[in-house]
Amino acid sequence: MNIVVFGAGAMGSLFGALLAQKNTVVLVGRTPHISTIQKKGVIITGKTNRIVKTTAIESIKDIFFQVDLILLTVKSYDTETAASQLCQCINDETIVLSLQNGLDNIEKIERFINKKHLLAGITTQGVLFSKPGEIVHTGFGKTILGELNGSSSKRLLRLVSLFNDAGIHTTPSNDIKKEIWMKTIINSSINPLTGFFGCKNGYLLENPLLERVVEYICIESSCIASSEGISVSEGEMIEKTKEVIRNTAENSSSMLQSIQQQKKTEIDSINGKLANIGYHHKINVPLNRILTELINSTY
Repeated sequence: MNIVVFGAGAMGSLFGALLAQKNTVVLVGRTPHISTIQKKGVIITGKTNRIVKTTAIESIKDIFFQVDLILLTVKSYDTETAASQLCQCINDETIVLSLQNGLDNIEKIERFINKKHLLAGITTQGVLFSKPGEIVHTGFGKTILGELNGSSSKRLLRLVSLFNDAGIHTTPSNDIKKEIWMKTIINSSINPLTGFFGCKNGYLLENPLLERVVEYICIESSCIASSEGISVSEGEMIEKTKEVIRNTAENSSSMLQSIQQQKKTEIDSINGKLANIGYHHKINVPLNRILTELINSTY
């Protein structure tokens, strides 16, 4: 399959490198990461140790093949810009798979790309950006893909098989919207706290006060989800969030990584979006509002 990974940061580089073993993959990203990959390949350490040679470019204008799959892994705040650029390399059969954090990516993509091309996914793979050309695979996780209409289409099953063949543990979902909401609830409870306190995920359960705050955020975010017709249990989300924290105890969240790299965070598409939805439904959302303001005003 001819694959373009648009947004080759830590996660995009991992997926692209693994998929490149049996497919033609082009990574699209920014200098100096891309220029280093062009010289040395993608260097992966940690749970996966290998060097993968694959094409890496800085502009989609340099794509040299008919694209079968676009894996969209840009940060949520870059989604609209990315989608507008991708229009030029989409044909009738091209699949665009959003594998991003946040609740509003699909609606942003749909402003530029016909919905018929779109699938969505989530992943709990742990990856850190070490330095240009090098990433650290900090933890194995699961990846879930789904059609927006919940169908078990041939192309969905083909992508699931493609990912599994590359060593990316993947399953299909008939309710990817709910999976995205659940991932967002978890992220809303972990990312801003680790970002603000500058700690690894595991510390949130080591500190009794922060553990309680995690629980309160889960409850508030689950209430917001329910107002949108997403059936989630507050207790279940608390347990799922704590399970993720335990499984990624030594990981730094993507928001903490952004802060450490002095980059913009995705807070507006996670806690900010949750707060806005809560306002719309006249739900009291002090925690998501405060966390959004704290991250935006501090960083």
